[in-house]
Order: sequence, then C-alpha cells, then structure tokens
Amino acid sequence: MITSLVITVIGPDRPGLVSMLSDRATAWGANWAESRMANLAGQFAGIVHLQVPDANVDALSSALRELESLGLKVIVTRCSPLPVELSGRLIKTEIVGQDRPGIVRDISRILADRHISIESLDTEFVSGSWSGENLFETRAKLRVPLTITTDELRHVLEGLADALVVDVVSEDTVTQTISASE
Repeated sequence: MITSLVITVIGPDRPGLVSMLSDRATAWGANWAESRMANLAGQFAGIVHLQVPDANVDALSSALRELESLGLKVIVTRCSPLPVELSGRLIKTEIVGQDRPGIVRDISRILADRHISIESLDTEFVSGSWSGENLFETRAKLRVPLTITTDELRHVLEGLADALVVDVVSEDTVTQTISASE
C-alpha cells in the first residue's frame, strides 16, 4: 500500500533545499506527486505531496525531520486514504487592483460566504505600468458550486473595489474581463 504525506518546510532560503528534500524522498522510495515552493521575504516556504510505500513512512518522516538541525521547520502530515469527493466546477480568476490592507480578507470572506473553495492562490505586488504604484495581483483557482453562475461570481468580485479588474476563466476556457470602474 501507498501512503500520501504532505510535507511543509520553511526556513532561511539557500541553494540545495529542494535537492535535500528530493534526496530523502528518493532514498525511501517516495514519489514526488506535487509541490508548491517559493522564496517569501528571504524564507524558503514549500509544501510537497509525497506518495511513499507504507513500510517507509516512519523512516522517511524521520529523515525529513532531520532537516530541522539545518534551521528548517518541517511538518509531516499523513493524508487520509479516502478520496475526497469534490463537487462544483473549477474556475480560474485573475484580479488586479489598488493594494490596500484587507484585500485578501475581503476576497476570501466573499468566497467563503458562498461556499466557494480556494484550490490555489498566488498573490504578489506588481508595479503599475502607467503610475508605477503598487498594485495587488492574484491568480486563483476556485471550486465553485454549480448553483453559482460565472456571472454571479463576476458580480460578487467586481463589487470589491472601484478599480478592480477581474478575469474569470470558466471550465470551458471562455475568458471574461470585468472592471468595476466601467
């Protein structure tokens, strides 16, 4: 049997961290199924899904925790073997607007209130092409209940701010661009 592990790693960024993780995974027969990694404010932050033979779970977990002696914080989580049944449709969004405190809170609250799950979320500051001021940019993959139309989602998101531009790509890859300032 195979066990899924989700590994979270954070610590001062330096060359070789991914190599150290992958060396340990390979040594214990684990398959690197998926990952998300980034340098955030000088810190390496990563999350990895590994599939490992049951007999090697404890040894791999110990080997990964040994990385803590190098200044990393490592969390190893066993995942439920039961498949999660996901309903709804996946929609990709891109949002760009004036940065302000609370924008992620506002977006996530509106989505949660409508039972919309955030499958992935990437955010960053970008420089405005005309003004050079900081803009907030996010790319998200959302799992939207079938009862919520793409137009409803667009309407909810465009209500967040006057100068917010939202691209919504539905499961049939039709792109709609909206601006609350229109």
